Amino acid sequence: MLLQRMFSGRYALLLAFISWFLAVSFLLRIVFLGWEANEVSRSLFDIVRTFLTGFFFDIGTASFMALPALVYFTVLPNRFAGSKFDKAFSSFFAVLTLFILVFTFFAEITFWDEFRTRFNFIAVDYLIYTHEVIANIRQSYPLPLLVLGVATLTFLVTYIFYRRRIFENTFTHKAGFKQRFVVFACIVSIALFFSFFVTNNQAEWSSNRYNSEISKSGIYSFFAAMRNNRMDYDEFYTTNSDADAFAMMRSKLSGQQVAFSSSGNSIHRNIGVANPSKQKKNVVFILTESLSAKFMNEFGNKENITPFLDSIAQKSLFFTNMYATGTRTVRGMEAVTLCVPPTPGQSIVKRPENKDLYTISNVFRSRDYACNFFYGGDGYFDNMNAYFGGNGFDIYDRGRGSVLSDNIKTTRHNIEDREVTFENAWGICDEDIFSKMLKVADEQYQKGRPFLNFVMTTSNHRPYTYPSGKIDIPSGTNRQGAVKYTDYAFRELFEKARKKPWFKNTVFVIIADHCASSAGKDEIDVANYHIPAFVINLPEQQNAKVGKLCSQIDLFPTLFSAMDWDYESDFYGKDVLSDTFEPRALFGTYRKLCLMKEDKVMVLSDGKKQNFYRWEKSNNNLQPLKMDRSFLSEAISYYQTADYLFTHKLLK
Repeated sequence: MLLQRMFSGRYALLLAFISWFLAVSFLLRIVFLGWEANEVSRSLFDIVRTFLTGFFFDIGTASFMALPALVYFTVLPNRFAGSKFDKAFSSFFAVLTLFILVFTFFAEITFWDEFRTRFNFIAVDYLIYTHEVIANIRQSYPLPLLVLGVATLTFLVTYIFYRRRIFENTFTHKAGFKQRFVVFACIVSIALFFSFFVTNNQAEWSSNRYNSEISKSGIYSFFAAMRNNRMDYDEFYTTNSDADAFAMMRSKLSGQQVAFSSSGNSIHRNIGVANPSKQKKNVVFILTESLSAKFMNEFGNKENITPFLDSIAQKSLFFTNMYATGTRTVRGMEAVTLCVPPTPGQSIVKRPENKDLYTISNVFRSRDYACNFFYGGDGYFDNMNAYFGGNGFDIYDRGRGSVLSDNIKTTRHNIEDREVTFENAWGICDEDIFSKMLKVADEQYQKGRPFLNFVMTTSNHRPYTYPSGKIDIPSGTNRQGAVKYTDYAFRELFEKARKKPWFKNTVFVIIADHCASSAGKDEIDVANYHIPAFVINLPEQQNAKVGKLCSQIDLFPTLFSAMDWDYESDFYGKDVLSDTFEPRALFGTYRKLCLMKEDKVMVLSDGKKQNFYRWEKSNNNLQPLKMDRSFLSEAISYYQTADYLFTHKLLK
């Protein structure tokens, strides 16, 4: 009753606003619990703790949101309380804030539908690239109805406030110094407490990831992710001495005809082969959007949505046990170009000072290859153009203009409207980007220059739209349709490429950037990192199905070996086909870092935590194991040294 009196009268609108936010947040948790009823822990203790933890974080969120209004009510002199200015100013911002929050709650639902998580660093990225995101929302959802629904709910809440005389109480009462001081001190104290003593990680109390995510407040999680996009390994994760970490890493990267060029904190080495080849095969590398292994018949899918890919799996170098390093396109790009484990926080593709790194382009350019990057959207998205342009690739995308920046010396080519038959929020369809790549390949062939053409596809992405009449699933229907269209586009690509004079001397590589989904009930969902990879058009005797556990970072080192190339390397990837290759996979989220060997998984977490599990493939569960210190040291070595090399500018 004391608290109610303190917030009554002049503070009635603020109290009503906080109460409404807490009530809707509670209802949203009920929605998410019902949504994931088969995945969450349903014990009474866990359900109660989910709601109590959520309420705790909602209080913190509400305190931050209330600060602007609190300052206004505190500093506005009493003689202006209830004035025309006060009524207009308070009413406008109350309705505006209600509209934004209602829209945010809707956004949380759609974000959960896509990622099965509260707002995280992906949402932060989406706020930056508003053009693509708004277009995606407009093409994926009935936006006019959505806005109308948000506006209607905002009106209803405002009307309820009006009927309950919330506005009248606010504008007819004045607040004395004592009341202002107590209310101000109360809310500011809560906000300061959360600022200095509470982290978003503390909501992750459960071994069931869904319970932990539902415990969070979406808005609180969003700003926590914004603040923590950059995470220093030494500060947040378990470490060994740099000397020990690099010593272990060098032992893992050693092998036949591997000569390290220096000692100490370095992995730079020369990779030799028995009979080095001077042959210059063209390479068409296709990083395919969200191509999970589970979509293929080869891995048990019965929907027949990848008939072409299933057919080439039988006549290529096909990796059946490869894992993506992350859950974002930029992680896949980082993995295949730098061949490094995923460092915590943002991908290197999106970090500052990521130009002039030692990437696969250095290996190709040392042999006078033309290196080209093709993307069907605007390569400004996710910093792709800056990264590829700053590391030796010419750019072909749908952005306007030819200049990237003053300190990036590369050429940017625009994909013209006349070259496009279909385009959605994320870019042109896969057929069109393949056609553009073929055209550029013809030009390079005419110049007598070998090429590496790196293509990033976009069609297998919400809103799942593509040219009509190509496949038997209507455009915009579902993910299965987008996968089947991508498979169709691959078939068309190879039919056209086989007619080219350069085809026989060209190797095609197809791999996923990441899986179509990544979240599960455990802290890391191992099955949702499993991707297919193909190397096509090698000599027939090299075709095989490779069942060794391996990583995206191993793909190019394996390709270089298959082409009998010797080269310098700062790569963590190794030749999977080598007798010295030790099967392992490295993957994670922007906070979780994992090493998997056989069925054992080590998970390193911020807060200098680590967990060791046995992965049960049959049901995709993680069963806790007693800590293996040797395994832990190996996991630490991969991630600590990778972070060290980048932060100390030793990947240049």
